[in-house]
Amino acid sequence: MKKHPNKDICAAIELAVQRGWQVVEPGKSAHCFCKLRCGIAGHTEHSISVWSTPRNPVNHAKRIQKIVQDCTPAGE
Repeated sequence: MKKHPNKDICAAIELAVQRGWQVVEPGKSAHCFCKLRCGIAGHTEHSISVWSTPRNPVNHAKRIQKIVQDCTPAGE
């Protein structure tokens, strides 16, 4: 997969992948770089779109990181 041009968002994507999230191609959306989906069974509603050119890249990266860090397997 290609790397996101923003270093903060790229780091957030790498964090998600390290925590077991799956990178999904965006389909035909012009503004979506990719989608991240939680890889934990039963967490089918846990996903986030990663935008190519967000208004504030740093805040977008922080939001991605928060969603990924808040998603924990049952029992943790």
